[in-house]
Amino acid sequence: MDKHEIISFFDSLAPFWDEDMIRNEEVISEILDKGGICEGIHVLDVACGTGVLFPDYFSRNVASVTGIDISPEMVKIARSKFPAARVICDDACTASFERQFDVVMIYNAFPHFSQPEKLIEALAAKLCRGGRFSVAHGMSREEFLSHHAGRASKVSLPLPQAEELAEKLSPWFDVDVVISDEKMYLVSGTKKLADD
Repeated sequence: MDKHEIISFFDSLAPFWDEDMIRNEEVISEILDKGGICEGIHVLDVACGTGVLFPDYFSRNVASVTGIDISPEMVKIARSKFPAARVICDDACTASFERQFDVVMIYNAFPHFSQPEKLIEALAAKLCRGGRFSVAHGMSREEFLSHHAGRASKVSLPLPQAEELAEKLSPWFDVDVVISDEKMYLVSGTKKLADD
């Protein structure tokens, strides 16, 4: 996958992103619960788009929200909608941050990263000791694969089986949530301590 092609693809979708968004509130609530989104934490939302989950984070009284996205147009919209969040236009694999985070969330975006292992390792370094890392989709894996079979196929990899992703995370995380059903997909774990 070409990074410039990915940027161009999402820049073109940005103006319509929010109006085309379908939300299942029950599923999002479960993802946030199991993803450790709670009062007082610092959240990094990777490939945040227009800030789809930002209102959910703020409603749970998190201490701060940092979003990162590679699409300048998505970032522009997210910044205009959510001045209380810090939104960065950069590549999550190589970006540097001033702080570590309690939670890293990748929602509806993981297959758009061409080097998943590199991404996981880079984001593990951005988490506090015991911090939680989550890859989530607000639909089933089968729906997602069908959804991405068209135009998005050029800018995404297939979403792995949840158990396969859990295995990819295992060098850095103790994975304790593996869900792949007709409603959602979620693989989540806490950062291993250095002496594990």
